[in-house]
Amino acid sequence: MTIKAGDRMPQGTLKTMTPDGPRDVSTDELFKGKKVVLFSVPGAFTPTCDAKHLPGFVQHARDLKAKGIETIACMAVNDVFVMNAWGKSAGVADHVLMLADGNAEYAKALGLTLDASRFGMGTRGQRFAIVVENGIARQVYIEGPGEFKVSSAEHVLAGL
Repeated sequence: MTIKAGDRMPQGTLKTMTPDGPRDVSTDELFKGKKVVLFSVPGAFTPTCDAKHLPGFVQHARDLKAKGIETIACMAVNDVFVMNAWGKSAGVADHVLMLADGNAEYAKALGLTLDASRFGMGTRGQRFAIVVENGIARQVYIEGPGEFKVSSAEHVLAGL
């Protein structure tokens, strides 16, 4: 079942890179008592994700935080090392938390997987953005195939 506004975010564990190496991040840690934007891209370093999606959230991080967003998190079905390298390459600094969903387990829990086998990429997460308040999905923006509109930082910001 696909997540929708009003649903509780499913339990899960993602990975992020720290100075001490990879670290698990539980969804409780990510969402509990906070207002978060979780956005997902089909893959790190892929064209739209790298040129538009992630840069938009970096560019608008201050504006989003001024609207009450405490954490901006980028999720992709990539390993933690790729997500870390992509974050460094994109200059995310402390603006965006880079989260690896290496086995697509969280994308599956959200009901938001994408079969990218014809591109040699296997199962991926769909492109989406979710505004989460204390573990509840308040706004859910899911892109249609090949689109990049409703999950953009600008669209999310306009909806806050």
